[in-house]
Amino acid sequence: MYPFFRMAYHMARHSNSPPLPVDGVHISRHMCWPHDLDMWRELNNGRTLTLYDLGRIQLARRIGLVAALRQRGWGMTMAGVTARYRRRVVMFDRFEMRSKAIGHDGRFFYLQQSMWKGGEALSSVVYRVAVVGKSGIVPTPEVIAEMGVDGWNPEMPAWVQHWAEAEKLRSWPPET
Repeated sequence: MYPFFRMAYHMARHSNSPPLPVDGVHISRHMCWPHDLDMWRELNNGRTLTLYDLGRIQLARRIGLVAALRQRGWGMTMAGVTARYRRRVVMFDRFEMRSKAIGHDGRFFYLQQSMWKGGEALSSVVYRVAVVGKSGIVPTPEVIAEMGVDGWNPEMPAWVQHWAEAEKLRSWPPET
């Protein structure tokens, strides 16, 4: 089940957080609850991705993306993710989540998020996000302009560029 109460908590908790520049880092704090666990008594990998939603939505709000979406009647959808898990998160562990927009390629925005405990990275994801309107995917320069941001076009890390290129080669629909 989606963590609606947690979402409401984080929306209230960060409602007065100041706006961030488009390349700013949103930091939030979380805890692993019993209902987040899998059969090995650690944070379930699917729940990990769901918890990343909590940071990503607040990041989008703080950088002005949510306001742009509402203004134009656009939506935001995930178009891909790559995840790396390195350390276990067990019941009642507290951790910090860091969320940041790292670039775009004309069609998609790329967001990097990570979970940290005691200065050690637990997991990290990169999401490819599409903004969609009635006619399909909205070009990222149009979205950036609607956000009131001028000239944001950072060079993405090489490994993210390679992942994006590899996704273009991936067959769709998937072969069975």
